[in-house]
Amino acid sequence: MSNDLPGAAGNLAAAHPEVWDAYASLGAATANAGGLSARERRLVKLALAIGAGSEGAVHSHARRGLAEDIGQQDLHQVALLAIGPLGLPRAVAAGTWISDVTEA
Repeated sequence: MSNDLPGAAGNLAAAHPEVWDAYASLGAATANAGGLSARERRLVKLALAIGAGSEGAVHSHARRGLAEDIGQQDLHQVALLAIGPLGLPRAVAAGTWISDVTEA
């Protein structure tokens, strides 16, 4: 994980580096626990953030997806896929959160 974290995550990492290091280690361990590609993991994490209704996490995963060369259309498709299981309002909200990043 990046040492240059925005907002509250950066504040937590600065105030409690040992906690942040443990969290980062857990993230690395879960990423390496299966056969998903980095791209697949990023899209799954975006979908989970949408499902949790976490605007900050959607922003974070959309921003990281762009940095990892995942196309804007692919990021927005994840929001569209949320319509069935999560409902139109949640999917529309997620689409606007993704647009916050892709249109910045």
